[in-house]
Amino acid sequence: MPTPGKKFAAARAQVEERPYVLDEAIPLVQKLKYTKFDETVEVAMRLGVDPKHADQMVRGTVVLPHGLGKTKRVLVIANPEKQREAEAAGADAIGGEELVEKIAGGWTDFDAVVATPDMMRAVGKLGKVLGPRGLMPNPKTGTVTTDITKAVQEIKAGKVEFRVDKTGIVHAPIGKVSFPAENLLANAHALFDSVMKAKPAAAKGKYLKSLTVSSTMGPGVAIDTSHVEALVK
Repeated sequence: MPTPGKKFAAARAQVEERPYVLDEAIPLVQKLKYTKFDETVEVAMRLGVDPKHADQMVRGTVVLPHGLGKTKRVLVIANPEKQREAEAAGADAIGGEELVEKIAGGWTDFDAVVATPDMMRAVGKLGKVLGPRGLMPNPKTGTVTTDITKAVQEIKAGKVEFRVDKTGIVHAPIGKVSFPAENLLANAHALFDSVMKAKPAAAKGKYLKSLTVSSTMGPGVAIDTSHVEALVK
């Protein structure tokens, strides 16, 4: 039986040394899958920005039209009135300062956190717990808000947060390998559109430098950046 290394090498050998258009790349990534689990399809976009400068930070959110193939567990930290709204919206865990204490004590059984502005003084204490996991509520990503219903429903529908890392790359999921190819394409288009619109005014030169699509365990497939730029214009 081939080892994982040999399986990866066999999959890599099927990828030509050229940039693909997206319509070719997505079905290829699906075809190259060699594991038994339903892998996530991921995108890596190298941007022409220097994230060390605050005015070149790229971050934002996008609601993927076909979701991510799993429903996120949403935690809401709010005042009693907004807690009732959160319950009606379908939040999975709801509370006030007692939830902050529970998280501070090591509880992390959730995938997203939404908070009302009046609770941020208490939530701010959780920076060391939530920050490294990318879960700290933030007004820029719509997770510090008084519109709890909208925030919860968007996250449940497949809202993805993206943020450029210190090397200038945005990593983001666009669905599962088992999705129909057209659903992955639609999700990819939505993500590209949002990242391109988030281009900082201070960014000079070519913004989208390179782009790769891959599954969790599979090889990367390079995408023709000019093709993507034409798609989102």
